Amino acid sequence: MEIYLPIADIDENVFVLFGAGGIVGLLSGLFGVGGGFLLTPLLIFIGIPSPVAVASGANQVVGTSISALIGHWRRGNVDIKMGLVLAIGGLTGSSVGVWLFQFLKAQGHIDLVISLAYVVLLGIIGAIMLVEGLSAWIRARRKSSRGVSSSQRAPNWIRSLPLKTRFRKSRLYVSIFLPLSVGFVTGILSAIMGVGGGFLMVPAMIFILGMPTAVVIGTSLFHIIFVTANVTVLQATHTHTVDVVLAMFLLVGGVTGAQLGVRLGSRLPAEQLRALLAILVLAVAVKILLGLLATPADVYSVAP
Repeated sequence: MEIYLPIADIDENVFVLFGAGGIVGLLSGLFGVGGGFLLTPLLIFIGIPSPVAVASGANQVVGTSISALIGHWRRGNVDIKMGLVLAIGGLTGSSVGVWLFQFLKAQGHIDLVISLAYVVLLGIIGAIMLVEGLSAWIRARRKSSRGVSSSQRAPNWIRSLPLKTRFRKSRLYVSIFLPLSVGFVTGILSAIMGVGGGFLMVPAMIFILGMPTAVVIGTSLFHIIFVTANVTVLQATHTHTVDVVLAMFLLVGGVTGAQLGVRLGSRLPAEQLRALLAILVLAVAVKILLGLLATPADVYSVAP
């Protein structure tokens, strides 16, 4: 059963769109990421134009993140103060990112920039997370210490930054510039790549800020909602690349999958969650890289 997508200007199978949304929703609840890092490449693979995939994917991330956040909120795993500071940086970064997206689209470089950004960022972050996650899991298995901590101690240079504030829920006392910077960078990525930025934010909150993993997931989702909502509005008004029909089908599957992901995530150790997320991130990066290196079926084409 196919449906016409007016902005993408193609026909797509309804069940494929539901399935894509469900998978991304599951990841959102399981790992505390918006899931856009998987949704955008997935939409491109099934034939959705890159600009439409980015803008519509950001819209879908809003719904799945809200659904997943409700589950973590009930469990008390959200640092509201930290989330608001991250959101301030994210709103600023996403506004800058939409302007950059519009500029690259006008120059005709947006497709290449999106693909390269995914390969580089996902490859680096996935490798770092995989090494750390596997190391922590091995230490826990060997019981070489009294236990593996759910948080990391922030580096010395971070602890020396000015304008420190206390985040009681996360048990942190750090400079406010740090979460603002993390939010700003992820905001730019959200606009250009159609992601919530959770795949970057989750490791940054754990390894740079030193937040406990349990609090990181819910707080990350809290921030993602504000950023992706801002991106959706700006993309719709400035670049006109949000396909509402596509986004609605993705949302229905995403909201359902998010609740399942929250339940599964509460049963898995934090180290295993980080390792699984790292493997998934690397798999997506490799798939996109292979697509860039492969010889296209039509070497020459004429643009309409």
